[in-house]
Amino acid sequence: MKQFLNETLHKLGTPAYVFDTDIFAKRAELVKKAFGEKVQICFSIKANPFILADLPKCFSKIEVCSPGELTICEKLNADMDMVIFSGVNKTAKDVERAMKDCVGTFTAESIMHVNLINDSAVNNGKYVPVLLRLTGGSQFGMDEDELLSIIKNRDSYKGIEIVGIHYFTGTQKRKPAAIIKELDRVDAFVDMVKSEYNFELKRVEYGTGLAVDYFKDNADELEEERLNGIAERIRELGEKVELTIEMGRFFAAPCGFYFTKVIDTKTCCGVNYAIVDGGLNQLKYDGQIQGMQIPMITHLSGDDSNDEEQPWTLCGSLCTTADVLAREVKLCNLKPDDTLVFHRTGAYSAMEGMAVFLSREMPRITLYSKDKGLRIVRDFIYSDTMNTPKFD
Repeated sequence: MKQFLNETLHKLGTPAYVFDTDIFAKRAELVKKAFGEKVQICFSIKANPFILADLPKCFSKIEVCSPGELTICEKLNADMDMVIFSGVNKTAKDVERAMKDCVGTFTAESIMHVNLINDSAVNNGKYVPVLLRLTGGSQFGMDEDELLSIIKNRDSYKGIEIVGIHYFTGTQKRKPAAIIKELDRVDAFVDMVKSEYNFELKRVEYGTGLAVDYFKDNADELEEERLNGIAERIRELGEKVELTIEMGRFFAAPCGFYFTKVIDTKTCCGVNYAIVDGGLNQLKYDGQIQGMQIPMITHLSGDDSNDEEQPWTLCGSLCTTADVLAREVKLCNLKPDDTLVFHRTGAYSAMEGMAVFLSREMPRITLYSKDKGLRIVRDFIYSDTMNTPKFD
C-alpha cells in the first residue's frame, strides 16, 4: 500500500483525493453477495458523485437528491432509468426537468410532491412510478395517516402509479438490531396496507444507514460483521417485495485517500505542530471533533531513518483554532515537504468541507483503478474566484 501511495503522489500534487474504484467495486460486491440476487442495491451519489463515473454493474439504482446531482448524471450519460429522483426540496421546475430526463422513479416526501409529479406527468403525457416516503420522525417524509390518505385516493392521480414506499431514518447505525426493527416496521406497514386498503405495495426502497468505522484498525471486520447481522432479515423482506437497499457511506468510505503536504513544523508550549496544505475545509470524518479521534494515516517521506516516534498535532491552513485534523499522532522524523495520506475518505469528506473558507484552493480529485490507472476528474479549483465580488 505504501509503495502505491508513493507512486501515486508523484503524479498527483497536493492537496488531492484519490478514489480507488476497485475498492469501491469490491465493497459493492460484498454487499450484493450478503443480500442476495433478489435484492437490488442503490448508490446514493451524495456520498461521492465522482465515483459515479465508474459505477460497478452490480448496482441497479442511483439515488439523486438535487438538480445538481441530476446534472452530474446527465454529463456522465448515466442510465436515467436507474435514477431514483429523491430529495426533500423539489420544485415544479426540478420535477419537470427530471420528467423530461425520463428518470426511472420519483419519490414524494409530501402531498405537494405528489401533486407536482402528477401534474408534470399528465402535462407530458406520462404515467410514472412513485415511491411515497414514510417519515422516521424527522422533517423527511410523511406521517402514516397522510401517506395512507394518498393511497386511499390513488385513483384521483392520473399521471402517477404508487408503487411502494421509501424509508430512511439516518446514518451511522452501529447496532443491527436497530436496522432490523426498522425493517420490521416496513414489513408490517406493507401488510397493513394490503389487508386494510386492499392495495399491494410492490416496491420498498430502504436506506440502512449502516455504520462505517473511521478510527478503528479492524474497521473492515466490524463493518462486515454489521452487514452480516442484517443480511438474513434483508433477504426475508426481499422475498416479499421488490426491495432496493440504498446506501452511500457504506459503499464509498473505504475507497478514498486524501493527500496533504506538510508545509511547516514547530513546537509551541511543548506541543509539536505540523501545518499542512489541506485542512478541515477539505477533509471531514464523521465523529471528527477537534481532532480527538485519529484515523489511519500513512506518512510518506524521503527520510527512511527510524528515529523515535513523537506525538504531533496536525493542523490545516485555516485561520481558526478549530482547524485540527488529528492530535497526538505518533510519527517519525516529520518535516516540511513530507506528505500525509488520510485513509477511508471516500464518502462525504470531499463534499462536506467548508470548501471556500479563506479562499484556499480546492483539492484535485482523481480516480484510480488497476485497468485505467490514475485519472484526474477535477483539477485544482482556486476558490478566490468564487469569493471576489463583482461590480458594474
